[in-house]
Amino acid sequence: MTATSAAPANAKLSIGKKIRAYVELTKPRVMELLLVTTVPVMFLAQGGVPNGWLMIATVIGGALSAGSAAAFNMYIDRDMDAQMQRTEKRPIVTGEVSPRGALIFAWVLAVVSTVWLLVTTNWLAATLSVVAIFFYVVIYTLILKRRTEQNIIWGGIAGCFPVLIGWTAVTGSLSWAPFILFVVVFLWTPPHYWPLSMKYKEDYGSVHVPMLGATRPTHQVGLQIILYAWATIACSLLLIPVAGMGVVYTVSAIVFGGWFLYESHRLYNQAVKGGTAAPMRVFHASITYLTLLFVAIGIDPLLAF
Repeated sequence: MTATSAAPANAKLSIGKKIRAYVELTKPRVMELLLVTTVPVMFLAQGGVPNGWLMIATVIGGALSAGSAAAFNMYIDRDMDAQMQRTEKRPIVTGEVSPRGALIFAWVLAVVSTVWLLVTTNWLAATLSVVAIFFYVVIYTLILKRRTEQNIIWGGIAGCFPVLIGWTAVTGSLSWAPFILFVVVFLWTPPHYWPLSMKYKEDYGSVHVPMLGATRPTHQVGLQIILYAWATIACSLLLIPVAGMGVVYTVSAIVFGGWFLYESHRLYNQAVKGGTAAPMRVFHASITYLTLLFVAIGIDPLLAF
């Protein structure tokens, strides 16, 4: 089913279904992961519990910003989404939301998120939000995604901005600690996404999107995942001396990082031995790892406080 042929279905939707369709445009599950990296950083920046209203305002602004980028992405990729099994039920493809409606929605969220962050936090957080949207929509979706295997490496930078936004919302400035976390998320993104592209290799191949997991043999992708996973863990340990992290973060970074590395090596070994690889184990492990690491980031300054 294509977005064009399904378009008339949009008029038949109830209000509740229309709302759910527009919410789906924002990729809520991706948004949740981005916000997981925002709030703990605010605790670290504050050195304790930040202002409650500031946290709520930053989360709202961040959610609107991430939702805008996702909606732009679905609008641009609607032709490709209609051909992929993983994305064939997205609201533009099914006709629940028209392309024009999605584009307007994306622009409204972009403007509202920028104004909201400018009013409730500060100009630096608002500016970083705009840069994040630009990077995801223009650099990743329009320029890199369909042209190079390096797409998710450099395009993934867009997902690193929430840590900077969370920090600047509290401090109004930047320092080494948030930049280290920026790099942690940057290095984490390829070993997080490549396993997903391995699972949906045929999907990406059918639309000629050169995701590394879809273009290279499993053992080569597995090796790249290992290298990036090791780099992620090493970078996470840099936060200990730079930000004066305590026992909670130190133990978490080592233990959860070790588990992430184990799953990464396991995938590679399966591929080398010719067995059936289970890339989604690494995909889910990567999400759990990052979540637990950032939970530790939020808890650590509370104990010190």
